[in-house]
Amino acid sequence: MPNRLVQETSPYLQQHADNPVDWFPWGEEALRCAREQNKPILLSIGYSACHWCHVMAHESFEDVDVAAMMNQHFINIKVDREERPDLDHIYQAAHNMLTQRNGGWPLTLFLTPDQVPFFGGTYFPKQARYNLPGFVPLLERVADLYRTRQDGIAKQSASLMQIFGTSLPSAESQVGFNKTSLEDAFSGLQQSFDPIHGGFGGAPKFPLPTEMEFLLRYATRGGNPDAHRMVFHTLRKMADGGIYDQLGGGFCRYSVDERWEIPHFEKMLYDNGPLLALYTDAYVLSGEASFKRVVQGISGWVMREMQSPQGGYYSSLDADSEHEEGKFYVWTPEQAASLLSVEEYATVAAHYGLDHPPNFENKHWNLIVAQPLATIAEARHLPLEQITQQLTNAQKKLFAARANRVRPGRDEKILVSWNAL
Repeated sequence: MPNRLVQETSPYLQQHADNPVDWFPWGEEALRCAREQNKPILLSIGYSACHWCHVMAHESFEDVDVAAMMNQHFINIKVDREERPDLDHIYQAAHNMLTQRNGGWPLTLFLTPDQVPFFGGTYFPKQARYNLPGFVPLLERVADLYRTRQDGIAKQSASLMQIFGTSLPSAESQVGFNKTSLEDAFSGLQQSFDPIHGGFGGAPKFPLPTEMEFLLRYATRGGNPDAHRMVFHTLRKMADGGIYDQLGGGFCRYSVDERWEIPHFEKMLYDNGPLLALYTDAYVLSGEASFKRVVQGISGWVMREMQSPQGGYYSSLDADSEHEEGKFYVWTPEQAASLLSVEEYATVAAHYGLDHPPNFENKHWNLIVAQPLATIAEARHLPLEQITQQLTNAQKKLFAARANRVRPGRDEKILVSWNAL
């Protein structure tokens, strides 16, 4: 029997409408029940395309025994972070204060009836693994903690609210902005830059288009060669990596490794909008063919797969299909070879790394640019134009075959702010 979420319009909340969990949407009914029953709130925040949200749902929220424990001890509230970014912002900040760790999705927080968090995390497996506690014993401990330690929870809540109050910017505060601010921003990015693989920091690695757009403007305005090098090196590495869909265009959310090779496979409109602008600017400045390829790829993907007939663009594509992350996108050499001529496969295998060991879960290949076409042409003593045509023909065949697979789910919300990007 469906729960209350069946009445909601959010695709993410609708995904949980058939859970045995007695979910509430965020609202006065849920908050009143928590106060009247003196039950803690289990707040779960996620979004439609979130892989680990799906994993936690399949492991725990679809399990009758887990749901019974949740229903007995908690008022359970589901929130779509894309529908309520205000709530997500507040509770991500609270999670950071409680755990001293960065948040993410799913965000799992336990709140007092007056909505102040006292314990939380992100993804919890049903049984303990990944150095994470199991969700079932965690529910038991939190419920017991709430029953027996309410004075301590009240003191912690008061301290948390005090920290919140002092961390909010004052309306009277003035932010100075001058040349030094720009230099400091550049210096910070320079220190975290990865000179080998591009990007900033280590794994997981995000594209960060805003930071790179800043560097591009900083380089152009001041003639800074290091800023130019950082941006162009990163854009080339990303374009050749598995974070970019080599067949269908568009970027995935982030790379789980520092090499841009294996992505978290969800595709978000709000990533690809700024990246489209960034690669366009980079192409205008440099004239590099690889940047033009990416611009055409993102544009083709968003118009082909994300454009609504009623106008505007949908929000995202899931990472999963058939309950497996990346299944729609990855290949085996045998699958590719069965679709291509011998010459086409030889080019594809060398170019996309199918002649290397598998790079995804030790059994599949996520396509990356392993060798430039010019190198392949030289090694095979063939004209570059011939090798390029072989790749073009092969891409069309692979793309057509992939289109017959079970597609990842699409979140068809049309968000004004994301469309504006």
